[in-house]
Amino acid sequence: MTRPKALLFDFDGVLLESEFAGNRQIAEYLTQAGHPTTAADSMANFMGLSGTHFTAAVEKWIGGPVPAGFWEARAAEDARVVAEGIAAVAGAVDFVRALPADLPRAIVSSSTTHWIRSHLRHLGLEDAFGDHIYSGKEHVTNGKPAPDLYLYGAERLGVAIGDCAILEDSPVGVTGAVASGARVIGLCAGSHCAVGHDERLRALGVTEIAHGFDDVRALLAL
Repeated sequence: MTRPKALLFDFDGVLLESEFAGNRQIAEYLTQAGHPTTAADSMANFMGLSGTHFTAAVEKWIGGPVPAGFWEARAAEDARVVAEGIAAVAGAVDFVRALPADLPRAIVSSSTTHWIRSHLRHLGLEDAFGDHIYSGKEHVTNGKPAPDLYLYGAERLGVAIGDCAILEDSPVGVTGAVASGARVIGLCAGSHCAVGHDERLRALGVTEIAHGFDDVRALLAL
């Protein structure tokens, strides 16, 4: 129960309730295209993935190429939610606002910086991270589940990765976070975290689990 020297936040599913909404849309599209998929199936197979990793996972699940129109539907849904906003994970906004002013923090996400900054504005947190918003698509060659993005974020903060704590919710993110050598807290606070999600993260090497931001506060002595 010690305070870290810096905090690295995943974004989708940690601060933003986007994991369930996004995976539900993917599941509905694949089902309509003739590949029956539930939101739970989508989260189990695609959560936390982006780029070629995401494409490969979808193609593996359906046993063939991504259906025609899939990317256009994803882009339209992304545009809609960027314009309208998505709810925060319960307790996330108050947690970020209450962070000590002298505690360095960054967002390290597979999403684009445009997506992250747009939703931070919706949440009223546009100034909470300053310039320390880093994307696996834009700032490193190898995104999650590689550890590179976490190492990059720590370097930009000027804090050794071993002195950082990372808040992650997805198996893909946890895999990279554990590999980075940082302290990792598996956050099971979003609506996408079904029963047994905590054990799934523990199986990947996480030893600290938080079921809400009150737990995070206690674990980090904040």
